[in-house]
Amino acid sequence: MKTILVLLACAAAASAFDIKPCEELKTEIAAKIEKNGVTNYQLDIVAAGDVKDQTVVGTCEGGTKKITYSKTAAASSAPVSSDSKQPAAAKPSPTAAKNK
Repeated sequence: MKTILVLLACAAAASAFDIKPCEELKTEIAAKIEKNGVTNYQLDIVAAGDVKDQTVVGTCEGGTKKITYSKTAAASSAPVSSDSKQPAAAKPSPTAAKNK
């Protein structure tokens, strides 16, 4: 009975001081997020003391680092142009229509 209690205490202590490498935990968390259909997000590994308003979704490397989650803007499938005008070749030329 004492052995079981000691093992449970050790397991609880290990989870309290999660010693899992951050990249491994980040990969596991990303898989769970994507399994739920979420596509536009970002996970960042930050020092525990640097966490401000971010949503913390994991703790790693003995509690020294946190994994934070944030939503990102949806990516557009169309290329973004810095010029809102169409190229001249794409517009029909008024003189070309008259010459037909």
